[in-house]
Amino acid sequence: MRPSARLIALCAGLVFNTLAQAEALPQRWVSAGGALSEWVAALGGEQKLVGVDTTSQHPESLKALPSIGYQRQLSAEGVLSLRPDVLVGTEEMGPPPVLAQIRGAGVKVELLSSKADLAAVETNLQQLGRLLGNENQARQLFADYRQQLAALQGKIKQLQTRQAAPGVILLVGHAGAKPMIAGKGTAGDWLLKQAGARNLADNEGYKNFSVEALAALDPDVLVFADRSLSGEQALQALLKENPALSASRAARSNRLIELDPTLLVGGLGPRLPTTLQNLSTAFYPTAR
Repeated sequence: MRPSARLIALCAGLVFNTLAQAEALPQRWVSAGGALSEWVAALGGEQKLVGVDTTSQHPESLKALPSIGYQRQLSAEGVLSLRPDVLVGTEEMGPPPVLAQIRGAGVKVELLSSKADLAAVETNLQQLGRLLGNENQARQLFADYRQQLAALQGKIKQLQTRQAAPGVILLVGHAGAKPMIAGKGTAGDWLLKQAGARNLADNEGYKNFSVEALAALDPDVLVFADRSLSGEQALQALLKENPALSASRAARSNRLIELDPTLLVGGLGPRLPTTLQNLSTAFYPTAR
């Protein structure tokens, strides 16, 4: 074969292989878990999303996509009706029999980690990057993410030389009633500590507390997230249903901070560095 013919054959082979790889990548995505959906969008995959769960609220454009319901209560029919090539979610996604049905229908189910640590973020981004064909971008995203968190930790250490870490609790509720407190091993616990707080809750996971137990903790700062209400309406519902909290140091000094509950679902997401910066500013108001 002449050199020019070999060159043409080589180029044709490269083009064919590239097209074959592109075709092998899933093109129709369904995502369950707010943080994962945000990472898919950050990696340039939003146009491939054909459905998301109810916790996937960011970016705003995701709200226009068909909903598959809550990530823990999926139905095979709802997911399969969207004809996805892949369903991505964390180990929080379920129930398992539904996932088995979806796999049985030939849809790839990718389970990622919801752990609140940087190693899980890196692994998740690597996995999403491979599925999207954007591995280099995934590596860069993680490097930037880690750098932002490291810079914040350096700032917090300086702040703590002038002010003690505040005692904080994070409550997650629904219309103010029966809030759960974020304990060890939760995304909420990670978030509080990364922002420079002492989490006063020493329980494991999320746990319902009595009003009396919550009042006894007497936090310097109260962070609250409500799954159905927001703003002043969420705060007033929380205080009405749990009146003892009104006597806490946090309430008396008006150090009551609202948190978007979708930040706590699907692992650590791309909005967390900005959220942590805002929380640390609220935690250390006089140490600047």
